[in-house]
Amino acid sequence: MSTPTLIELTSKKCVPCEGDVPPLSPDEAKALLEAVADWSLSHDGQRIRREWIAKNFMAGIDFFEKVAALAESEGHHPDLHLEGYRNVAIELWTHAAGGLTENDFILAAKINEIPIQLKRH
Repeated sequence: MSTPTLIELTSKKCVPCEGDVPPLSPDEAKALLEAVADWSLSHDGQRIRREWIAKNFMAGIDFFEKVAALAESEGHHPDLHLEGYRNVAIELWTHAAGGLTENDFILAAKINEIPIQLKRH
């Protein structure tokens, strides 16, 4: 199996899975991770995560609304975290598979295309 590129991931659509899809191997997950900038693999290799520092609370909420609309259209729903009023994090994993599938990387690639107003340093 060849590893999809970023362009290939963003052109794909998440496919429904009801537990009939096995999770990716650690090597497959690491290879796909290279296609989605700024996402990291959890220590147990079961999830991917990305963090942002939004400009303010409403910038974080606006970003989450856009992510929610995308997730709903893809039928694949991430865990969204907002802490300290502007620290935004998203975790992806395929609940039905008990780990990562290509769907997680498809959604991560598409989330990376959503603009977010960031805090200036």
